[in-house]
Amino acid sequence: MASLALPTRPLPTKRDEAYRYADLAALAPLWPLAVQEIRVAAGASDALAITARSDRAEARELLITLEDGASFDLRVLNAGSAYGRIAVTAVLGKGASFHFGAAQMGAGTQTLEIVTEVRHLQPDAVSRQVVRSVLGGQATGTYLGKVHVARGAIGTDGEQSIRAMLLDRTATANARPELEIYADDVKCAHGCAVGELDPQGLFYLQSRGLPPAEAKKLMLHAFIAEAFVGAPEAEALTEAALAGLENLL
Repeated sequence: MASLALPTRPLPTKRDEAYRYADLAALAPLWPLAVQEIRVAAGASDALAITARSDRAEARELLITLEDGASFDLRVLNAGSAYGRIAVTAVLGKGASFHFGAAQMGAGTQTLEIVTEVRHLQPDAVSRQVVRSVLGGQATGTYLGKVHVARGAIGTDGEQSIRAMLLDRTATANARPELEIYADDVKCAHGCAVGELDPQGLFYLQSRGLPPAEAKKLMLHAFIAEAFVGAPEAEALTEAALAGLENLL
């Protein structure tokens, strides 16, 4: 793994699709960003967990290249108390496998962003993306994600599962899962939902003796944990997410 400094480039504007919902004022002091490059050799596997819980603005860009038959598991917890942005580009070789699970939690007037582009360039690669957001106050949480399937990348299997939970009507969730397919004989799908906690579920838990606050936390815990199922560091990520939930409730 390596981080490379980028040549000076102008700060993006809202006209740039990948920065449409960004807090450009918070991003400006961090610009230009270094790109963390990760390459996984053919047939090898690797994993990375990123936990962003700082009280200062953070922004990261990753470029992940998977050679033929390689696999990579990336998990992200975006739960700092200031602006947070994670941008990931994954380039998949033949038969490669990429799993991305992310959770973001925001309150106050925070802006949190996850931006992904998964490029299936060769046949028979698999990608899975699971993103869960919990937003309260006037926070804004964004997921912009593209799955690109190149010509000739037959047998591609790409999936996006995007869900956001709003704790207050004043919070905002932006979600744009996107499929760009130029090959036949592929299996690609995406699902996206924005909603609130199920009142019937809350009532059921409270009827079994749980106080309202505990019932709410239990439901949100299960919701966030979906992003970390199967992760090498699932327990540590879930515990960090629970600590973040305490600040929202």
